[in-house]
Amino acid sequence: MDRYVQNFLNKLSLAFLIIASLLLFLLFIKTPETCVNPNLTKPKPHHRFPKSTCHFSHRSKTSIKKHNRRLWSTKAWIQTVQSFKDQFQTLQAKNLFSKHSRALVVSAGPGHAVMALKEMGLHDVTGAELVDSPPLVSRADPHNLPFFDNAFDLGFSVYLDRALFPDRYVREMERAVRVGGACVVAVEECGGEVVEEVVKLFRKSKVLGVRNVTMGGEKRTRIVMRVTSD
Repeated sequence: MDRYVQNFLNKLSLAFLIIASLLLFLLFIKTPETCVNPNLTKPKPHHRFPKSTCHFSHRSKTSIKKHNRRLWSTKAWIQTVQSFKDQFQTLQAKNLFSKHSRALVVSAGPGHAVMALKEMGLHDVTGAELVDSPPLVSRADPHNLPFFDNAFDLGFSVYLDRALFPDRYVREMERAVRVGGACVVAVEECGGEVVEEVVKLFRKSKVLGVRNVTMGGEKRTRIVMRVTSD
């Protein structure tokens, strides 16, 4: 009797195994409903991207060069670069730098100021930011710049007020700019006591001028300093 029961259980297990295998096979060959329909000639916005891994076709990867070409041709980019160029032209007119100067842009963002200087004819321009944006900006900590002392003729930053440690930020800029060179920074538009506090951060420089300007569509107060000692 036990032998018949055992045979029955074996046959039942085999039947379940076959059924389970068939179900798995059917699930494997069935296309999930979340897949993009390949027959759509003009897909709607929510159909343009796959919602599951069933879509095995490779998606093209935009190269850095192609991405930059698109970004640099936008109206916003061109206007922002021009706003920086306008400021640099006033600084150049004051003989603070020339086409042969070595320039450092700290907290350069995607590189508007870097491009502005390059378009003005400067060949030696370095952009530093926590996140790199090649080919204009390289990754570097503004509070610990990886450059030799006195390596630059001009140091520029439009976002000093956004630094985590402004004192350290300014010391690094002063260290990297040679004696006789210029440090130009900008903060949110202000005056009086706030400007004095910013100027006090510079221990090796003297103030040359303070002016309210517009850069990158933002109203800023530009402070120009001359490095006077090591």
